[in-house]
Amino acid sequence: MGKIVVTENVTLDGVMQGPGRAEEDTRGGFRHGGWAGPYTDPVMMRVMGAGMATTGAMLFGRRTYEDFYSVWHGRTDGNPFTDVLDKARKYVASTTLSEPLTWQNSTLLAGEAGPAVEALKKEIDHDIVVLGSGELVRSLLAAGLVDRLVLSVHPLVLGAGRRLFADDGALAAFRLVESVPTGTGVVIATYEVA
Repeated sequence: MGKIVVTENVTLDGVMQGPGRAEEDTRGGFRHGGWAGPYTDPVMMRVMGAGMATTGAMLFGRRTYEDFYSVWHGRTDGNPFTDVLDKARKYVASTTLSEPLTWQNSTLLAGEAGPAVEALKKEIDHDIVVLGSGELVRSLLAAGLVDRLVLSVHPLVLGAGRRLFADDGALAAFRLVESVPTGTGVVIATYEVA
């Protein structure tokens, strides 16, 4: 049975919106996009690279899938993550997209995300990594389908933006299984369901 591993960049106040680029996600008038970039260092690249090397499949919500496709598909700048993302088996939870999906090795999960992901976990024997996809992650947390969280906690408070955990979210307990500090003050914390 597969495990759902959620990998997210978050601020100290839990914001996960728009970590990569200024224009990545401006919903709600968010003006702080690109906040994670200055904190990238060799330690973070090593840890994230090791995690991606063991990934069996990836799971995305529609918004993140389309954004990742526009940014990562077919890049020729030598970034090592491009090849991994292009070749990875990708599953997309969406009720608005239809097949065929544009990115190679992509499969649309039919129906509601919770039951579809629960069935996917039974079909796959390796980790299924979720990157970004905040709305999907919140629904998976509420359904008790997340097995592990890998949070890159940045030493930054934004005060506004979409947060990883909803104010009305379900009670959940996790235990810390690993923590790696980076040279820029980010703590990469891995939690498993308690």
